Amino acid sequence: MLPLFAFANAGIDIRDMHLGSVFSPVSLGIILGLFLGKQLGVFTFCFIAIKLKLAKLPENIKYGKFYGICILTGIGFTMSLFIDGLAYKNSDIFEYADKLAILVASFLSAIVGFIYLKIVK
Repeated sequence: MLPLFAFANAGIDIRDMHLGSVFSPVSLGIILGLFLGKQLGVFTFCFIAIKLKLAKLPENIKYGKFYGICILTGIGFTMSLFIDGLAYKNSDIFEYADKLAILVASFLSAIVGFIYLKIVK
């Protein structure tokens, strides 16, 4: 319920967005950063912490399932929208391309993470 509330109060007007803006260099950078960057960053640093024995993976969890959880870390969009709002305050330089890219990355993470966790044993 909280993500739906956050989405509704994020100040995003979907009617002003154009799907073509998803393919701009800025949008692709945001999507790749949120989708790939988050999952790879979380997985890499957790893997290092586990190998250095600073953390322990639960016995019934394999690295495949753990990576699926790492994919789901890209779902969070509220902090990304907050930082985006600070970075481009009072500016329409990207005409909502940045906000649309954040939403695309969040939904992509949710869908891919769900499918991945259903497939991986």
